[in-house]
Amino acid sequence: MFRSLPFLFGAVSAANLRSNVSQSLVHQTSALSFYQEEPQCQCMANNAAWKKTTREEAKCIFIDLGAADGNTFAKFIENDYGPVKNCPSGKWEAFLVEANPQFTKELNALQENFPGQVHSLAEHAAFSCEGTTSFFIDADASHNHWGSSLMSDAPDAVKSGKVKVTVPMLNVVQLIAEHVRPDDWVMLKVDIEGAEYNLLPCLAQFKEAGLVDRMYLEEHWWFPSITEKSKSALAESKKNLMSMHVDIPKYYSAS
Repeated sequence: MFRSLPFLFGAVSAANLRSNVSQSLVHQTSALSFYQEEPQCQCMANNAAWKKTTREEAKCIFIDLGAADGNTFAKFIENDYGPVKNCPSGKWEAFLVEANPQFTKELNALQENFPGQVHSLAEHAAFSCEGTTSFFIDADASHNHWGSSLMSDAPDAVKSGKVKVTVPMLNVVQLIAEHVRPDDWVMLKVDIEGAEYNLLPCLAQFKEAGLVDRMYLEEHWWFPSITEKSKSALAESKKNLMSMHVDIPKYYSAS
C-alpha cells in the first residue's frame, strides 16, 4: 500500500469546488482574528450539503496551499514527496491553491499541461470558509514573492508597503470533503504565511479530517500578531489531527 511507504521531506474549476450552503446544516465556530480586514465568514468544518466524490478509483491527492508558481508541485512529480509510481492505481491529482495573481499564468499553464490531473485554483486564498479578503503582496521577486500573506503585518508584506489585492477565499475543508476518497493517499502542504492559525483549528473540527494522511505544515510563529493563545490553539489542533491519524512531520520549505 502506498500509505505504508516512507515519504521524503521534501478538469475542475474554482466554481465547481463550491456548494450552496444551507445555514441550518452548517457547524460554525468563530475564526481567529489576525487580519487588517477581517474575512466576513466563520469556520465551516462540516456541512451535510457537501457532495462526496463519485470517483471510482483511489489516487494520490496532492493539495498545495500556497502553491506559488508550482515549484512545490514540481518536487512532488519528481518524487520528493514519495514515489508517485506507487500511488494507488498508479495515478495522482494535484490541487494548486494560490492567492497571488502574479502566479496565475504559471498555474493555469500547469493545468493545461496536465489535463484532468492538475487543478489550478489561482487567485484563491486558502482559508476555513468562503468569502472575499484582502491579500498583501510581497514585491520581492528575488525570493519568488514568498512572503505574500492575508496578514497585514506579515514582515515581507510590510516591507513591500502593504500593497494588496482582493481575492475570494476557498474553504480547504470543503475541498477535502468533496474530492477525497478514504482509500486515497492524501498529502496536504500548508505554507500560507500565517493563515494556518485560522485553518488548522477549523480542519481539526472536520469529522473526516483523517482523510488527510500527511500534512506538511510550515508555521509562521514569528509574525507580530501571532499570540501565545493562537500558538496554543494551533498546537492543540495538531494534537487533535494526529489523534485522527494525520501524520505531521517537521517541515520547512526554502522556496
